Amino acid sequence: MLQGAQQSDTTLVLGGFSFGSLEIPAEIRIGGSQRLSIHELVGGVRVIDAMGRADRALEWTGLLLGSGKTLAADGTPTQTGTSAIDRARYLDTLRAGGVPQALAWSAFSYLVVVREFEANYQKAYQIPYRIVCEVIADQTSPVTSSGQPPVDQAISDDAAAYDALGATIGDSTLSTLLGKLDAAIALVSSFAQAAQSVINSVVQPLAAVQARVAILIASTGNTVANVTTLGGVLPFTPLSQSAASLTAQVVAANQLSNLYLMRNVLGRVSANLGATSSSPNTVATAGGNLFQIAEAQYGDATAWTGIAKANGITDPFIAGTKVLTIPPTAEQQNGVLNA
Repeated sequence: MLQGAQQSDTTLVLGGFSFGSLEIPAEIRIGGSQRLSIHELVGGVRVIDAMGRADRALEWTGLLLGSGKTLAADGTPTQTGTSAIDRARYLDTLRAGGVPQALAWSAFSYLVVVREFEANYQKAYQIPYRIVCEVIADQTSPVTSSGQPPVDQAISDDAAAYDALGATIGDSTLSTLLGKLDAAIALVSSFAQAAQSVINSVVQPLAAVQARVAILIASTGNTVANVTTLGGVLPFTPLSQSAASLTAQVVAANQLSNLYLMRNVLGRVSANLGATSSSPNTVATAGGNLFQIAEAQYGDATAWTGIAKANGITDPFIAGTKVLTIPPTAEQQNGVLNA
């Protein structure tokens, strides 16, 4: 294996060639497109069949480095050398040979053929290069789940925050309303995929909590504003009464701070709920099945169950022309539709 002149915190290997230091690019763009067969039907209805992935070529540039030493006279690329010239010649041999090579870096792994290699000779120890690899197969382990959607995590975190503040405030009515809000949130498996009716079932108890917080802010604010002197200490006022007044001020001031914090947290929950209720994506189709649509939308045919639930259907095979609602994220149920 030809080794780079210096070490790097990233490993990039192509066949028997290990890139190092400035030879490793700042970025390699991955991805590609989905080959689609699009059928335009009467009335503007479209049926889209996914024909399979088309990976983009992997292309990058760098700077080949070396000490200037050479390989054997016959130029055999399997021998070890440190010359930038030798390293450039080795990569060009991979291009000329057209033999599939393993390409790996970080969590990515591909089987590729070197389609293009260009080197701009400057010095024996410094040669800029450009390489393009056509993908034969993506051998990287697929990621089929992104974990809990961000909006779900955000609402869960805010629920824990307002519950903690509610315990500190200690208002029984507020605590009861928070319990109802928590119960409504607990019934939602995923806000990212929830229908508007489900979102509304949480919006209503949230509004009740916000109204109670507004009342408490007003009353607590009045308690603080009505104090005429620091600590409420007035001439000829009994010491016990002055102490009680001072205590009431401290409690009211602390509660007011917590109430404002709770109002902010509840505002974030409301904003997140509003974001999830934005207009969903829709797809018009005539015939076909949900497996094809899930594959086209998410790259995962087993995610058809989420589309089925969003549209209130159980049969993955579509009869006639339908306009389907597509949830923004794929459901991970391994293709099993739960009742």
